[in-house]
Amino acid sequence: MGFCTSLRSCRGRRGGRGLASRGLKPKEGLASAQRHVAVQEGPLYRTEGSHVTLWCKVSGYQGPAEQNFQWSIYLPSAPEREVQIVSTADPSFPYAIYTQRVHSREIYVERVQGDAVLLHIKELQDRDAGEYECHTPNTDERYFGSYSAKMNLVVIPDSLRVTAVPQTLHKVERDSLELKCEVAKSTAQHSHVSIAWYRQRGGEAPVEVISLSRDFVLRAGGSYAQRQATGDVRLDKVGETTSKLTIYNLHPSDQGEFYCEAAEWIQDPDKSWYAMTRKRSQGTIVNVQATDKEFSVRLETEKRTYIVGEPVEFRCILEAQNVPDRYFSISWAFNSSLIASLGPNAVPVLNNEFAQREALGQLKVAKESDNVFVLKIYRLRLEDSGKYNCRVTEREKTVTGDFIDKESKRPKNIPITVLPLKAGFAVTAISRTPGVTYNESFDLQCIIKPHYPSWVPVSVTWRFQPAGSTEFHDLVTFTRDGGVQWGDRYMGFRTRTAIEKAESSNNVRLSISRASDTEAGKYQCVAELWRKNYNSSWTRLADRTSNLLEIRVLRPVTKLQVSKSKRSITLVENRPIPLNCSVKSQTSPDSHFAVLWYVHKPSDADGKLILKTTHSSAFEYGTYAEEEGLRGRLQFERSASGGLFSLTVQRAEVRDSGSYYCHVEEWLLSPNHAWYKLAEEVSGRTEVTVKQPDNRLQVNQTHRNITVLENQWVTLECQVSSRSSPSSQLSVEWYVWRPGHPEKEAVARLSRQSTLRYGDLAALGDLRGRIHMESPSLGLYLLSIQNATVRDSGVYDCRVEEWLLDPSDRWYKRAEDLSGLTTLTVKQPDPTLQVDTATANLTVQEKESFPLDCSILSRSSPESHFAVTWYNLRAKEAGGRAEEEEEEEREAVLSVGPDAVFSPETGRWEGRLRFQRLSAVLFRLTVLQAGGADSGNYSCRVEEWLADPNGVWYRLAEEESGTVAVHVQDAGSTLQSVICSNDALFYFVFFYPFPIFGILIITILLVRFKSRNSSKNSEGKNGVPLLWIKEPHLNYSPTCLEPPVLSIHPGTID
Repeated sequence: MGFCTSLRSCRGRRGGRGLASRGLKPKEGLASAQRHVAVQEGPLYRTEGSHVTLWCKVSGYQGPAEQNFQWSIYLPSAPEREVQIVSTADPSFPYAIYTQRVHSREIYVERVQGDAVLLHIKELQDRDAGEYECHTPNTDERYFGSYSAKMNLVVIPDSLRVTAVPQTLHKVERDSLELKCEVAKSTAQHSHVSIAWYRQRGGEAPVEVISLSRDFVLRAGGSYAQRQATGDVRLDKVGETTSKLTIYNLHPSDQGEFYCEAAEWIQDPDKSWYAMTRKRSQGTIVNVQATDKEFSVRLETEKRTYIVGEPVEFRCILEAQNVPDRYFSISWAFNSSLIASLGPNAVPVLNNEFAQREALGQLKVAKESDNVFVLKIYRLRLEDSGKYNCRVTEREKTVTGDFIDKESKRPKNIPITVLPLKAGFAVTAISRTPGVTYNESFDLQCIIKPHYPSWVPVSVTWRFQPAGSTEFHDLVTFTRDGGVQWGDRYMGFRTRTAIEKAESSNNVRLSISRASDTEAGKYQCVAELWRKNYNSSWTRLADRTSNLLEIRVLRPVTKLQVSKSKRSITLVENRPIPLNCSVKSQTSPDSHFAVLWYVHKPSDADGKLILKTTHSSAFEYGTYAEEEGLRGRLQFERSASGGLFSLTVQRAEVRDSGSYYCHVEEWLLSPNHAWYKLAEEVSGRTEVTVKQPDNRLQVNQTHRNITVLENQWVTLECQVSSRSSPSSQLSVEWYVWRPGHPEKEAVARLSRQSTLRYGDLAALGDLRGRIHMESPSLGLYLLSIQNATVRDSGVYDCRVEEWLLDPSDRWYKRAEDLSGLTTLTVKQPDPTLQVDTATANLTVQEKESFPLDCSILSRSSPESHFAVTWYNLRAKEAGGRAEEEEEEEREAVLSVGPDAVFSPETGRWEGRLRFQRLSAVLFRLTVLQAGGADSGNYSCRVEEWLADPNGVWYRLAEEESGTVAVHVQDAGSTLQSVICSNDALFYFVFFYPFPIFGILIITILLVRFKSRNSSKNSEGKNGVPLLWIKEPHLNYSPTCLEPPVLSIHPGTID
């Protein structure tokens, strides 16, 4: 032990240690008194908001008898830093954070003695937790001892909750009353809870009905003790946190407000119990209506057989309506002799013998309440055996204040027998709770009759036969000297069993808490009377075995309630379906739940299981989820509070429509740590309707007319103005009504995957290669027809189908709509063919040639092809008539088709015609070797041909030119005669050209042979064959009369 060199150095030490470690030692010869400061042992656990007191005292000090004290705290956030709170000597001692609370007396020091104080904290705060130090300033001659002491204060949340349903109940006399009170706590530390029920009327003090102490002792209040003994007042534990008050045979006096009060107790380190917090529930107003003006009287006593010296109490109970407003007098009788009487003023009047016993304190006559009157004999005598009774008379108060007797009633006599001490005895085992639920407590009482004084040694042994067994074994013995001896067979009972013997009786109570299946069975008690001999030995005088008492341990009564509310949900597919399953009440806070989700379809007889979550939170998918492929779309959640379960069906489909509900199973853990199903209940149904998105598809309904020429491009529009969903896909199909066809025909279809498929009309004809579909912008679809033909004329429309993706990734058609009609008219070009119609006269010499031109002044199209036919119109004479008539004869000279095919040369024209195409619009026919028969009028007829888009040629127009009048004159001397008359000229003309033409022909044949290898089919421009290429045709006459003539006929190269 060391000395303190200063006050601050003493305060700075931890745990009151000295400074010996610093090498300082006390001086010899000084006083041996040593100061010692002690504080309340910690750690102390106190609830937030409660009033806390911490004591501190000092001893071994010198100086004045009244010592000063200083309190400080070391917070957990800064365990080395001292924060001053309050001092008995220095008002400025508190730090700023405590100044306000000290000045407002929220924190103060109460001096119990000069050397002992109490620190009060009226309303404990969470920040008040820490290590408290009590310091006493030095008043000694020297520093010697400890000047401070520390303890820990732990602030825990106030978790005690006392709840009862506030209500007003209207009862009739003799009804039963049941009230429940739930007491819950979540304190991490070990604590006990006591529960008490009270009744309060008006401004009267509350009356205790019944209570269960922290040590599980059940006790009724004074005015309810007798009714509790008869079983009319009960307090049962119906769950882990719920107790139930039951009052049978209600009396009018039970009217008032009932409430329960609970306290949470914790054991301090000094082994004492401290009520950390105490709370009461809301009250229930109970009105008890009396049946009528009649009254009845009941006489009660605890037993009929007593032993000398025992007390006895007779209770005369008046049952009537509005007792406080009526007047009653009572008289007590013993063997028909008056003992005492009480008037309306409740003043007892006793006869002489019993007045003396009342004066000696051996007897008492009193009015306990408005309807209970008591006769109590504290020490019975043998002569007190006999019949006891009470008589109740209703009295009416007159206007003068006097009373007059009215109706008088008395119950049956109660005989009692007072036995001497040496009489035999009996043992009875009883239990107020032969049937208990799991985790509840039950009491067994071994009642020994008659009651023996405390100096008579009695031993009581409780024996137990487990359910299903046939053997009894000793459980516990209350020995004759007051000790407790446990049997070695059921050591597990010791942790949950308490045994006690009432000092005022030989009754032995066995209390078992947290009942389980192992405590179910048959119990009996064995009592033995002993006598202690002069040599301190013991002699057993008698023994008795009680009746068998069977205890049944039942499962708790369920309080499971699942919400039965019904609701309807209508939503669009692909949205989630929220389903809730709410547990409104449960039997225990420790309940676990298994939740089974079902769906019922109109076509099914029963619901189908979707999902099951077990009480251990395992998932099991039902057959419906497997069949419908719901596994990937289910989401299960449980709220933190545990009472709300949610199932969400993601990406709802139309087939998910139905009636959904949940099946809840409540599971509890038995005291033997095995799970069992307590109850099950079905929720209300949720009607779910999943519909497809509303049809918002709209296609432009405007009617239009389009007129185009053949071979032009035409574009038809299909405009979607709105759709049901932005994510939808569209397919577009075009139709046409053609003139002369009764039904419309499909042209082409653009699927939702943008695949083009041709309709029958396009597939069979040439339309397939001429149509083109595209969508240049969202919602706009175009059908283009290239090189339109007249056959493309008709009435067109489009049908639009809207496709949506269902939650199963399957596409389905949601809607369709038709566009307005588009009338397409494809016309051929207007004919503008014009041929030169001017007339001309032409005179030629015989054997000369003459040209016949056919000139086209205008044409309808640059792509036009022409068929040209030349005609010879000449006059002919009609024969066989009296008079001569002339008429024109029309003869086709040559025809050239649009495909450049020549008509054959017939008759007199054969070999004398030469055709030339001088330009695209100028054709010439030359007639060689004109003869007199060639005279006449000539004209040409022109046909204009156009190819449609399919390459089919059609005649668009025809026109005939003007006439050319040709006159052929005869020649007197011809060239032939001149040549023939001169030999040299004859050979020059007819002999020498042959070798030259032979060489020329061979050359032409060689060229032609080589060109065939590269192109066997010589064609003109744009695929039109060269109409005038033919083998050269030679006419030769060896006679001198007809000189050779070389001519290139139609088909030769111009």
